[in-house]
Amino acid sequence: MNSLELIGEAFRHMEWADARVWTAVLAADGAAADADILERLRHLHTTQLGFVSSWLGRPFDRDATKGLDLPGLARLCRGVNADAAGYAAQVREADLDAVHVLPWAAFVSKRMGREVAPSTLRETMLQCAMHSHYHRAQVNTRLKQVGGTPPPVDFIAWVWANKPRPDWSAVGPA
Repeated sequence: MNSLELIGEAFRHMEWADARVWTAVLAADGAAADADILERLRHLHTTQLGFVSSWLGRPFDRDATKGLDLPGLARLCRGVNADAAGYAAQVREADLDAVHVLPWAAFVSKRMGREVAPSTLRETMLQCAMHSHYHRAQVNTRLKQVGGTPPPVDFIAWVWANKPRPDWSAVGPA
């Protein structure tokens, strides 16, 4: 398996896992009123949107998720995942080593007090999937605390389930 195939797998898993978490969040009575769940989901999907926008050469609106309720944020997530998958499907292996400057790199440089090292397209694509996994775990932890049932969303759980397609039926169209 080459890097591009692995990234494709990571994105397919990301979408499946996002859909499962959203199904659980929307089904949990306490989730809609929980500020922590909403904040984590906003951060997760704002970041996904930022990566996808940078790859597609679109302007990035870091406030795009502000004001969205849970169903609206879930629909945005579904659309961002579709855009990520579409982009990953057309990238070539040779493109992955190109330097990819993220629009928020200067902000991070200022915050760190030094210039950030250049990142490649491959690294930004991997970071998008890994960052999403990290924050999905936080949402699942909080979901359990408010009485919801967090779904298993580990990569291996997806593999063992025969890599199913995401089920967005609880969310509706993007």
